Amino acid sequence: MKTGEIISNERLQNDYFLVRFHVPEICAAARAGQFVHVRIDRHGDHILRRPFSIHNVEADGALGVRLADVLRRKLGVSRELSRLPAGTVCALLGPLGTSFSDAPEDATPVLVAGGYGAAATYLITKQLPQRGIFLIGARGEADVLLTDVYREAGYEVQVATNDGSVGTKGFVTVLVEKLLAENPGRKFFFYGCGPHPMLMALAKILNARNQKGELSIDHLMCCGVGACFACVVKVKADTPEGWQYARACTDGPVFNLDTVYVE
Repeated sequence: MKTGEIISNERLQNDYFLVRFHVPEICAAARAGQFVHVRIDRHGDHILRRPFSIHNVEADGALGVRLADVLRRKLGVSRELSRLPAGTVCALLGPLGTSFSDAPEDATPVLVAGGYGAAATYLITKQLPQRGIFLIGARGEADVLLTDVYREAGYEVQVATNDGSVGTKGFVTVLVEKLLAENPGRKFFFYGCGPHPMLMALAKILNARNQKGELSIDHLMCCGVGACFACVVKVKADTPEGWQYARACTDGPVFNLDTVYVE
């Protein structure tokens, strides 16, 4: 467990916030797809820590420190965290979970995000040497996040919204199907993060077309260390049912596309 002081707390848009902690030890070890568990110190041990995807890690040239950026919708403990001022100290556990692996050198990385899933895929842009494509889906324009930082990272950005207020009207999977149809001979490696129904739909499309990739499937991660089994998800297995449970917090949250059990 590390203590981290909030360096800044910034409203990005609407109910979305970016909170930066000073936690150099966690930053030094963090990779894309991992998460931290955050506890607001004044709650003591009465409320469980809450998981937040690591959005970014940076080195501060003046002070030689690293910053862990956490992005999350303002709900519950997240709501309280979004209201904490700079200088507040919180308890952080991490980095936790499995991380996204590097795409093959001859493949174009395609990051597929649903809503706040855009936070978890950003660190891939620093982890990989090659540039790629960022596809984001959201309910409407107000929920389209971080497109500017992906463009600054050199990624082609495509947007889909359910209501058609910006970009293509429809789910983000529409963009995935269009990309594959227009590039039949191109080698891609997909990274997905977002709501569970979106990830299952994405897995169906990619498996049907023999595509490779990884999905971040986070689900009710209460303890963060695999002890409580509240976060189990189904993965393929040699069982009569064809699946078994895996713990999202320790066996995941990142799972290879080949192992994801699609219902």
